Amino acid sequence: MVQIILIRPGATDYDDEQRIQGTLDIPLNAHGDAEVARVIDDLSDRSIEAVYSPSCEPAYQTAETLSQALGIKHKKLDGLQNVNHGLWQGMKVDEVRRKHPKVYRQWQEQPESVCPPEGEMLDQAEKRMRTALAKIIKKHKQGTVALVAPEPMASLVRRFADNSELGNLWESPKVHGQWDVLDVTPALIAQGG
Repeated sequence: MVQIILIRPGATDYDDEQRIQGTLDIPLNAHGDAEVARVIDDLSDRSIEAVYSPSCEPAYQTAETLSQALGIKHKKLDGLQNVNHGLWQGMKVDEVRRKHPKVYRQWQEQPESVCPPEGEMLDQAEKRMRTALAKIIKKHKQGTVALVAPEPMASLVRRFADNSELGNLWESPKVHGQWDVLDVTPALIAQGG
């Protein structure tokens, strides 16, 4: 069994402004840097073998800071890249709610059925994530690794590992600089969840 410490990146200005970040490269702000420092303190006594992240700026910056502080390897896995929100990226969540109330509600109630304009469906992102997790599990059959993933990708990882509900994906981007521990067995990957 592999223990995955699932870490949400520290906050960016887009997070503070409640803008949809998706795959945009926005650096951490001072609040985000403080959150990452707190995560490092929380995890300093754990035996983490490696930290994985996509190349998007907030996740990569969080993982690189963690890697340097804990003296562990940082590996980039683009399969963990956040969900592409297409034309919604950069918009405030409230703006989407006002301009597209039906789609807003649908994303809230049945996110798997929504494709943001010029974006991707959640099942496409989940397929990428499963392939990336399979690589991690193959390399680390047991032990502890850290995985930095932005929301809603982090919610997809969590759902895959423990069969939990996705929850309200409009609210999930408000969760940053936090972490959870997931126990993942190689059999889970082989079964596809």
